[in-house]
Amino acid sequence: MPSTLESDAVAATLERLLTAEDKQDLAAEWAAAGVDLGGEFPADMSAAEMAERTKDIIMSVSRKGGELLYLLTRAVKARTVVEFGTSFGISTLYLAAAVRDNGGERVITTELQQDKARKATENFAAAGLGDLIDLRLGDARETLRELPEQVDLLLLDGWLDLRLPILRVVEPRLRPGALVVIDDVDLDIGRGVYAEFRDYISDPANGYLSVTIPVHQGVQLALKVG
Repeated sequence: MPSTLESDAVAATLERLLTAEDKQDLAAEWAAAGVDLGGEFPADMSAAEMAERTKDIIMSVSRKGGELLYLLTRAVKARTVVEFGTSFGISTLYLAAAVRDNGGERVITTELQQDKARKATENFAAAGLGDLIDLRLGDARETLRELPEQVDLLLLDGWLDLRLPILRVVEPRLRPGALVVIDDVDLDIGRGVYAEFRDYISDPANGYLSVTIPVHQGVQLALKVG
């Protein structure tokens, strides 16, 4: 039986978005947003300001990263998925395709920037997966406070220095055996933003087993065991 990922509507929507992402000149796009990718990340810029400045930049998982997300979501038989960082909805579509094939319930995702959220919603509808996706607009530290009793998979793909705070918000809902997927862990923005996160996720007292794999700019997988 073909997977949802292979349906004409999903495949066409993903191909359109991924092709547009591939065509971007990221250095120029970020420079226009006031960020020098070769320099120091602007630590004093709020997430809201950064989101507004980068509202036209497609920031998402790679093609291989998306395929990995689909496989992982299917493998853990995830029926309820939470995502931090919607952007234009590329990773959300991979997750929703897998949840549909698992006979599942929904993907809860959150986006800070209103224009991106609107375009993501249009992409979900074009792919025919909108009925599975609950897109919440606003600060994820607030929008993800209301969740189902059990979450099977969490994707952390939003602003780098907010990932630990978001993990702590969602963590009480992660079931034993739930998977946490963290994208771009090898991305160096010169601020050591992952030090605290890595310390937390690698401390056995916090109940995770984790490994980093060399997909795109690094993907960390953490299994909730306690």
